[in-house]
Amino acid sequence: MPKRFRLTRRFPVSMTEDGYRRLRRFAQDAGLDEGEALSFLFENFDSVTNHDNLTHRMRIFNAELEDRKR
Repeated sequence: MPKRFRLTRRFPVSMTEDGYRRLRRFAQDAGLDEGEALSFLFENFDSVTNHDNLTHRMRIFNAELEDRKR
């Protein structure tokens, strides 16, 4: 039996413009709204990410984070 889709949490998030545009494009391509797309990505996080690429990209993102905040 499929899980019932129920919004159990709402939380404020900060996103870059590029990140939000990419989320909107992903959601539109998948026929979902942004919240549903985020739920899908996080529920299936391990299967939709490549661990080595994720680690490398996270290092780059963290290195640039302080400059991006200015």
